Amino acid sequence: MPKSSIMLTRVILTIIGSVMIIDCLILMVFDKINFGSVVPFLLGMVFVAHGIFWRNIRRFICQNRWLSRFWYALWTMFLIWFVSFGVFIYALQQQIEQSTRPIPKVAAIIVLGSGTVAGKPTPTLAKRLDTAAPLIHSQKSALVITSGGIGFGQTRSEANIMATYLYDTYDISLKRILQEGQSTSTAENLIYSQEILAAKGLSIKAPIAIVTSDFHIIRAANIARHQGYLQPIMLASPTPLSIRYNAWFREYFAFVSGWLFGEY
Repeated sequence: MPKSSIMLTRVILTIIGSVMIIDCLILMVFDKINFGSVVPFLLGMVFVAHGIFWRNIRRFICQNRWLSRFWYALWTMFLIWFVSFGVFIYALQQQIEQSTRPIPKVAAIIVLGSGTVAGKPTPTLAKRLDTAAPLIHSQKSALVITSGGIGFGQTRSEANIMATYLYDTYDISLKRILQEGQSTSTAENLIYSQEILAAKGLSIKAPIAIVTSDFHIIRAANIARHQGYLQPIMLASPTPLSIRYNAWFREYFAFVSGWLFGEY
């Protein structure tokens, strides 16, 4: 490889790695320590190390044929993963665009939980509720379900906090909102919501709007269809910019994990 190309590669790796490290450190400072922040942080460290110590790393690796092959194999696997991640992001953006179309008449509206802090919705969950509110107001006959259980250290269910937010912020009557307060995952959100729908005489074969975050829309739709929802109509809320790209990164692995464990 020409020296100019090597230098350009090193500069690009250093810049990208530095941005990833800074971004993840900011998230960690605000207690966002999860897969979507730790893995990019470690990957950023690897990028910066290669950018700064490229010659030393190459000299060390080239001393052993098997180590050199392993090093090249790792970079090949990374490139394959990078391409698959790009395909996932493209599919996600296509799905998000489809969710912006006008929502037809639905039998029910299910809002999926996404965490609470000190009895209040997280910014991500608040965006979901903000997105759901206009649809709830426009479709007066639709059943409304907030879905989310009691988190660690919490005394109220997420569903109850969500319902209170809709009432306080958008004047949506609490009598209209049914609360599913047992679930701890997306799969459980939709399973336990089925029980509420059945109790109200509604079939999961009917058109049902499912409100979730944009990054979560593909996985939620696949889980719903796998459980027998025949007409899930996805409504995507925007993810706060501060965590958007980390959320998309984390969701890629969650999507693969869901496929491996038979969620869809």
